[in-house]
Amino acid sequence: MIKTTNWLLTATLLLVTACQASVATPTAVTPTPSATPAPTASPEPTTIPSVTPPRINREIVDAFEVARRLGRGVNFGNMLEAPTEGEWGITMEESYFDLVKAGGFNTIRLPVRWSAHALAEAPYTIDPMFFARVDWAVDNATQRGLNIVVNMHHYEALMKTPKDHQQRFVALWRQIGARYADRPHSVLLELCNEPNGMSADFWNGFFQDALAAVRESNPTRIVVVGGADWNSVKGLLELKLPEADRNLLATFHYYSPFEFTHQGAEWVSGADAWMGTQWDGVSRDKVNVDWDLDRAAAWARDNNRPLWMGEFGAYSKADLAARERWTAYLAREAERRSIPWSYWEFGAGFGVYDRAAQTWVEPIKRALAP
Repeated sequence: MIKTTNWLLTATLLLVTACQASVATPTAVTPTPSATPAPTASPEPTTIPSVTPPRINREIVDAFEVARRLGRGVNFGNMLEAPTEGEWGITMEESYFDLVKAGGFNTIRLPVRWSAHALAEAPYTIDPMFFARVDWAVDNATQRGLNIVVNMHHYEALMKTPKDHQQRFVALWRQIGARYADRPHSVLLELCNEPNGMSADFWNGFFQDALAAVRESNPTRIVVVGGADWNSVKGLLELKLPEADRNLLATFHYYSPFEFTHQGAEWVSGADAWMGTQWDGVSRDKVNVDWDLDRAAAWARDNNRPLWMGEFGAYSKADLAARERWTAYLAREAERRSIPWSYWEFGAGFGVYDRAAQTWVEPIKRALAP
């Protein structure tokens, strides 16, 4: 009896030990090979470059109030719109922002040649270093309480064959919109400078995909849109904006009479023959300006849209006294019709500032901000 009990006890202990060993060191299981190999991962589709999802700016703003705050502005022309900054003789300097602020201006319009700083093929990525340069300008403006309108300037290939560049145009604006989604509403985005080479009907449909790309990250940001025909008054009168989007600012440019404002301009064929053209500011000179501004203001009222004169100016080869008369008349008459404006431009051929002498061109400065 004792022997049997010892045998059973020994057997029980051996069984318990085996079970513990089994739990402590489980046997590795070798998977059975599948008869069908695992599929190879498909390559990533070509898409717009991904960015960290921005804060979508949904702050409610009033487009008319934003337009009113634009007040008097100046274009930073020939800087970032050149093929390469500095190529046209001027680069941005921090002191320019201080001068604009101290000079009584409220707004900087920043022409940017984005198309020269982005991949030509999908995903059309914008050069990060160039993006940082635009950031620097936006920062300098906002830190001084200035509005800044960032536009797309000199996309010449788009004007020649717009359908071939539509995807790139939209992709660029998707990136730009995402980049500035968290900026205050003093930062405005302007879809295209002086669209040309296309009909008004075509342009009215064409720009809306780019607008939709901006709206993905900026549902309420004020976006600036002008008409075809070089942003002329005629183009404005034919502009059709999407009725549901009330966060839009319509724009037009004014350089009439062209033979006066562009006399001697090196880039305009035949402009030398216009040298000596005067603008005396008598009734016959004013009537055409009045007619054009009245039509622009009427379009804005009829369409319940705020309006901005984004460019106007007379080239430096014109008589300075005549330039002063023309500039002052345009500025005051626009203001009388509650149209904010931005002079073309800061410190180059049309400039209100003489960079060589480091002083304002006083007659033009006086005409703009008396």
